[in-house]
Amino acid sequence: MERTKAKAMIEAILFTMGDSVEIHKLAEVLEEDVRTTKSVLEEMRIRYEEEDRGITLTYLGEAVQLCTKAEAYEYLIKIAKTSRKVALTDSLLETLSIVAYKQPVTRMEIERIRGVNCDHAINKLLEYELVTELGRMDAPGRPLLFGTTETFLRCFGVRSLEDLPKASPLQLEEFKQQAEQEAKLSLEI
Repeated sequence: MERTKAKAMIEAILFTMGDSVEIHKLAEVLEEDVRTTKSVLEEMRIRYEEEDRGITLTYLGEAVQLCTKAEAYEYLIKIAKTSRKVALTDSLLETLSIVAYKQPVTRMEIERIRGVNCDHAINKLLEYELVTELGRMDAPGRPLLFGTTETFLRCFGVRSLEDLPKASPLQLEEFKQQAEQEAKLSLEI
C-alpha cells in the first residue's frame, strides 16, 4: 500500500477507535509487515510534531493511540465547561409541558395526551437533563414515572412547580374545544 494512503488509513482507524490499537493488528489490516507499519507510524508522529498539530501518536507497549497533546488540555476543559444551547422543538416542548404539569407521569400517559409515540422526545429531555426518572408506578408492568429536574426550573426561571403559569378557565375551554375538533377530524379520516 502506498505510504500516503497507509497514513490516512491508520489515522482514520486510530481516530475512530479512540483507544489504543495493537501495531500488529494495524499491519494486518493494512496488509503490511509490522516493521513497515512501525516506520509509517513514526513518520506520522514526526509530522504531527513538526506541524505543531493538536494531536500526537502515543505508544503504549506494542500498541499506538491517537491522543490530544497535553498543551491542548486547558482549551478542552474550557470548551467542555461552556454551556451548550439546546433548541427545544414543538414536540419536546409539548412533552415537557405534560411532564411538568402532570408529574409524576408515565410514558403511556404522555402518549395518550399527545396522541403520538414520545420515545424520542422523552429520551432527548432526559439527555438535556430537563426530566428525570422518578421511580416506577406500582401497577402491572411497573412503568417508569417521569418528572422535571432542577435544571428545568433554572432554564424556565421558576423556583418551584407551583410557580408554573396556570391556564385560565377560558383557555381551558378553548383547549378542550380544539382537542374535540382534532379528535373529530381524526375519526373522519
